[in-house]
Amino acid sequence: MIKTKKNEQTVLEEMNKIDQNLQFKMSTEENNTINYLDITIHRNNNNIDISVYRKCTGTDTTIQFSSNHPYEHKIATFKYYIHRMLTLPITKESKQEEWKAIITMAKNNGYPIGIINDLGAKLISRKHQQHPPTIPYNKRKWVTSNYYSPMIRRIMNLFKHTDLNIAFRAKNTLQQ
Repeated sequence: MIKTKKNEQTVLEEMNKIDQNLQFKMSTEENNTINYLDITIHRNNNNIDISVYRKCTGTDTTIQFSSNHPYEHKIATFKYYIHRMLTLPITKESKQEEWKAIITMAKNNGYPIGIINDLGAKLISRKHQQHPPTIPYNKRKWVTSNYYSPMIRRIMNLFKHTDLNIAFRAKNTLQQ
C-alpha cells in the first residue's frame, strides 16, 4: 500500500510539472465517500449510493428570468438540472433534495415556479415514453440572428414552413 501511495504522488507531481498554470489535485476517498465531477459516490456494505454534488462555494446563478435573452437560453439550465436528476441512478431522497435545490435556484433568479414545475412534468413524461420519436431527421439549414426582444419570434414564424432553422444569440452589453 505504501508503494501505491508513492506511485500516486509521483504521478501527481509529474502532472503538475507539465504547466505551471495548471495544478492538479488528487481526490481521495474519505469516510467511504468521494466527489467526482458533479456526483458524490458513497460506498456502503455491498452497494454504492450516488447523489448530486454541489460545491459549498456554488452560487446557483443563472440568467435572470427578467433578462432580455431568448426563452430557450433562460430555461436551458433548468432543463439540464432536471434531466440530470431524472437520469442519474440516485435515491428517492437525493432526487427530492435535488428538486428542492432546483426550485431554490429558480426562485433566486426570478423564475415563476409554475414554469419549472411544468418543465419537470414535461421531462418526466418524456422519460416515461418507451418509443422513440417518429419525427424523421431531416437536414435543415441553420441561420443565426441577434435576439433583441420577444418580437423577433414573429419573424421566426415566417420561416416555420421552410427548411431553415433560426438560432438566436443574445447581444446584450452594458453599453446597450
